[in-house]
Amino acid sequence: MDQQAADDYARSWIEAWNSHDVDKLGDHYAEDVVFRSPFITKITGEDNCTIHGRESLKSYLRRGMEAYPHVRFQLHRVGVGIDSIVLNYISVDGALANEVHVMGDDGKAIDVRCHYSAAL
Repeated sequence: MDQQAADDYARSWIEAWNSHDVDKLGDHYAEDVVFRSPFITKITGEDNCTIHGRESLKSYLRRGMEAYPHVRFQLHRVGVGIDSIVLNYISVDGALANEVHVMGDDGKAIDVRCHYSAAL
């Protein structure tokens, strides 16, 4: 993925988040995506920090948007790797977030790992 494609993906991703459009956001992920985030426990109350599959991820994202109805992410930078990108943005409660999205051949994230600067 080149920088322009990564920037386009990131802009579309952040717009979907900020408009709270779960279906549009879900389009960024592969059907069999694996999504890991320490934030999952805060939203679900469960110990498991991994979500498998786009439909399960969309359910989690919907719950997150309901828990934080006024959240707006602020994208700062997009890094490009060999088969991945990193989204650097301000997240919930002003936490600095870095998400690594490993991309499939179809341009959808197949593996996502989220990192936050502030305690959850």
